[in-house]
Amino acid sequence: MITKQALIDRFFRYIKIDTQSDPENEDVFPSTEKQWVLAKMLEKELIQMGMSDVSLDENCYIMATLPANVDASIPVIGFIAHIDTSPDFTGTNVNPQIHENYNGGDIVLNAAENIILSPKDFEDLLLYKGQTLITTDGTTLLGADDKAGVTEIMAAMEYLLKHPEIKHGTIKIGFTPDEEVGKGAHKFDVAKFGAEWAYTMDGSTVGELEFENFNAAGAKLIATGKIVHPGYAKNKMINSMLYANKFVEALPADEVPEKTSGYEGFYHLHSIKGDVERTELYYIIRDHDRAKFEARKDLFAQLAVDLNTKHGKKIFATEIKDQYYNMREKVEPMMHIVDIAEEAMKELNITPLIKAIRGGTDGSQLSYKGLPCPNIFAGGHNFHGRYEFVAAEAIEKATHVILKIVELTCKRYQNS
Repeated sequence: MITKQALIDRFFRYIKIDTQSDPENEDVFPSTEKQWVLAKMLEKELIQMGMSDVSLDENCYIMATLPANVDASIPVIGFIAHIDTSPDFTGTNVNPQIHENYNGGDIVLNAAENIILSPKDFEDLLLYKGQTLITTDGTTLLGADDKAGVTEIMAAMEYLLKHPEIKHGTIKIGFTPDEEVGKGAHKFDVAKFGAEWAYTMDGSTVGELEFENFNAAGAKLIATGKIVHPGYAKNKMINSMLYANKFVEALPADEVPEKTSGYEGFYHLHSIKGDVERTELYYIIRDHDRAKFEARKDLFAQLAVDLNTKHGKKIFATEIKDQYYNMREKVEPMMHIVDIAEEAMKELNITPLIKAIRGGTDGSQLSYKGLPCPNIFAGGHNFHGRYEFVAAEAIEKATHVILKIVELTCKRYQNS
């Protein structure tokens, strides 16, 4: 079988490579050169393990094929993960920490800086009591999002190659760059990939199985001011930062990530850049419901118009760009692909947690490009920051889910 230590070793090999993507580098694929380092490593490993049709294209997309070992007409299925890590927090010099047999208490990530991972703040820790936790040292993110998914797919393919007695149809795998900046599926060649459906390994808690996600847009508010010597500024200076704050206060105060859950949408101010002359506010706008999503974008734009009118001058301007849409519309007509994943988990004594993603995956965009693509847990928690963690046992379970999906798909269509 696949050993826990082998999975840990593989995971550590991947997370120690900094692959942080860059939202400012919109027109370049990948958005950072350092993503090529992991991409080339994976290409080499796939060739060495014996995968077929291994390719790394000019945009840093990796694809490979495991040919069928049965004669029956089995649908071609795929598994996908992303290689980049979030721009929200540094991924340089990741120094993972192993905590064997976690006792359910506080974990000191960094004694010098008093950084503590506590179930008082993150109660999901208690789901993994008695297991082997992998955490950061408090100075970087971990990279389980989504290098846990990469680990699981690579380990599963290697296992299938070593165990030809496990019957399967043709399996495709893909690794994408720039998922964290909303571009992961932009240049993904669905026709070349050649699968009827796929699964992204990019969820969190063990058991998660998702075919709904946010509709998503990126939005920018530009406030333009006027600089004048502060000693002579009366009735002349326009401080763009203060006006930008008026826009922040005009948005619904309770419709922010920290005050919403479930199907509730939000406006999230994630970055500010400014001085007296010009201030830029960067938002993401999210909602599961398409009509509410459109209304949110309209409100964002209209607030700028209304504030310009109120103050009698054109201070505010907005830019809004859609990023992805709720994949439910594309997956529901093929619910058998969700059923197979659910059955796989049940056969492995994993309780399926079918819910909507409060975020997005490459699968949402891929579903709209003709590749229906539900999302499966990869095991990590507290993504995009210093408190990120994953249990080695969660990575192990996700790997077995991949193998079971492969097995069940073959059985279902061999017997049909």
